[in-house]
Amino acid sequence: MIIVDTALQKRHEQDNPVRVGLIGAGYIGRGIALQIARSFPGMETAAVYNRTLSRAGQAYAEAGIDAYDVVSTVADLDNAIARRRPVITDDPMLLCRAENIDVIVEVTGTIEFGASVALEAIRHGKHVVVQNAELDATLGPILKVYADREGVVFTSGDGDQPGVAMNLFRYVKQIGYNPVLIGNIKGLLDHYCTPETQRAFAEKAKQDVKMVTSFADGTKLSMEQAVMANATGFGVSKRGMHGPECNHVTEAVDLFSIDELLDGGRTDFILGAEPGPGVFVIGYNDHPTQQHYARVLKMGDGPLYTFYIPYHLPHLETPLSVARAELFQDPTITPQGAPVCEVVTLAKRDLRAGETLDGIGGFCTYGAIDNEAVVRRENLLPMGLSEGAVLTRDMPKDEAISYDDVEMPDERLSDRLYWEQGNHFAVQTEAAATL
Repeated sequence: MIIVDTALQKRHEQDNPVRVGLIGAGYIGRGIALQIARSFPGMETAAVYNRTLSRAGQAYAEAGIDAYDVVSTVADLDNAIARRRPVITDDPMLLCRAENIDVIVEVTGTIEFGASVALEAIRHGKHVVVQNAELDATLGPILKVYADREGVVFTSGDGDQPGVAMNLFRYVKQIGYNPVLIGNIKGLLDHYCTPETQRAFAEKAKQDVKMVTSFADGTKLSMEQAVMANATGFGVSKRGMHGPECNHVTEAVDLFSIDELLDGGRTDFILGAEPGPGVFVIGYNDHPTQQHYARVLKMGDGPLYTFYIPYHLPHLETPLSVARAELFQDPTITPQGAPVCEVVTLAKRDLRAGETLDGIGGFCTYGAIDNEAVVRRENLLPMGLSEGAVLTRDMPKDEAISYDDVEMPDERLSDRLYWEQGNHFAVQTEAAATL
């Protein structure tokens, strides 16, 4: 990552900045625009989409940029960017189709809308960076297929836990420690919290209450771990992961079965550990001389070793992923192929037939990660597609909801992509089996 600064400096000196189209001017989106303006010479936020134009303008204002154009056509957007005029619009597809934008950064946290933006941007030859674990966990593998066909990068962004964890994973592997677990340091977990219980915290933090609820009820955690699983090939030992409690992250080497870790690797989390919030990777090295060095360096006795980063800085680090995608075609974290894990839908309380599920961060359900084979065998409903589904039978608290238990809304793009994803990789698996 250190090479990014010199590459961007060169683009700055050439007066040829990496041009970013920002989809969403909410809490994180505005932070990204501010970070690019203040700390990333060689990169510019060329255009900002938000459904409310005043909020799009706020992103520029908070970044110290007072003058911008409001546009409603691709031609006007491209002309403004060519004149180095910042742009705002309430039409996201303009950014996806504009010739003068290099990278789309999607930060809405939505799945149906986020999928439509990502797909349109990819079809127009743009790299796509998402700070949207929900989208990546649900549809990342098929969006990666589309990106590969167009020769562009699809990646989750640095700064969120999956990107930070994957940077650490690559580092651990590079220095000769075989990664066997990639994990999250979680501060609290309450599967049954609701927007009502989380409202005061959300208002204090100036964040969306459903998003905050998804942080606390474990849905966001499972989404992030699914992104890590699909990028590494690591599965989970059980639905929802183990999530043992401990005092310090270095204790993690004693909390997981070494036999399971050496059997293909795992993704999991620890609860309540210091220092946090951050990520960790457990690496394996049984070379006697290397173990001696490790003891001298106070890394422990081995053969399992904990590597960790005690923070994640979403809006500060996202531009690093933009630069890596555009300048080096290097994704921060992207699916390696077929889904390894998905996030399924569990009842947050006893639910009744006829209820309409309210999706991520709502009152009805929470999400839990599970292995892909289980999801397909039991025909389970992905949490990312659950909103708007109507129950056809009563569901007890904590029971996993399947497609057999619901009537789905009229077909959405996200539903079509999900089934295309399943069919695409099933065909690939069948073809490989015949070789």
